[in-house]
Amino acid sequence: MTFPLLPYEDSSYAARVDGIFVSLLVLCTVITLGVFAVIIAFCIRYRRGSPADRSHRPSESTQIAVEFAWIILPLLIFIGLFIWAGNVYFEMFSPPADGVAIYVIGKQWMWKIEHATGQREINQLHIPIDRNIVLTMTSQDVIHDFDVPAFRIKHDVLPGRYNTMWFKATKTGTYHLFCGQYCGDFHSLMVGDVIAMSPTDYAAWLQGHGEGTSDTLAADGSRAFHALGCSGCHEGSQVVHAPSLNGLYDEPVPLQSGQVVRADDTFLRDMILQPAKNVPAGYQPIMPSYQGLVTEEQIVSLIAYIKSQKSAASADNPTHP
Repeated sequence: MTFPLLPYEDSSYAARVDGIFVSLLVLCTVITLGVFAVIIAFCIRYRRGSPADRSHRPSESTQIAVEFAWIILPLLIFIGLFIWAGNVYFEMFSPPADGVAIYVIGKQWMWKIEHATGQREINQLHIPIDRNIVLTMTSQDVIHDFDVPAFRIKHDVLPGRYNTMWFKATKTGTYHLFCGQYCGDFHSLMVGDVIAMSPTDYAAWLQGHGEGTSDTLAADGSRAFHALGCSGCHEGSQVVHAPSLNGLYDEPVPLQSGQVVRADDTFLRDMILQPAKNVPAGYQPIMPSYQGLVTEEQIVSLIAYIKSQKSAASADNPTHP
């Protein structure tokens, strides 16, 4: 049995994350050892009673040059390391548009996974390798943290907010999934597995687990949209003046406050639970709050349905941005 120094590097940017870590570790180690080496050498050479020659002190210009080099060179090195790490961090939290969309809901003490195609899992996440996986995450109760060490992904999962991250697995296998944030008595039991599969096996898994599911998330959202009465206002009502949701997702929305926000997942979630928070310009704040009336799973499906309306609108109107 082998015990690797670091977890396996089985995602597309795991090696770069490890490169940053190792570079920072080596750089700090070299500087620390250099400082201690100078201290020890001076303590021995210039100790009391030492015959070392102390008459030739360095000139003022030499002292300035040494101090300048000691300050500027490490500063430039660390700035370069910061820029490198910042680029990797920015890429990690800038999901690609062609990713496989998967929703993650943290709950004491389990991970609830919902695939856009309707499959649902508890404490397991099946994914294909060599495909971008985009996770949209939220919590149903307290702060959790989605942590897969082998992929070098770790991000807080917050109540009342959507966080997005992405990764691409490069090797098949089963990987540990942890909650990296203390979340209560059974925090240590909030674990699971990420099963990375070949594209063929993943397609077979989707087909095998498609039977008995409640259709896609968008289909579930459509049923909830009509069952909750949303369609009465947002589908061309003659009585209530409400904005159409066709093509709304990810578009700019002017507000009564003068701000312009993007209709992303967080905005749509707020409009369902706190409609008075962001009132669109030209509309009255008459939409009721569904706080306590819908579950987190229903909110996810409603947002998936609104996303599908964006796709439908683009298909009907090819010139739509």
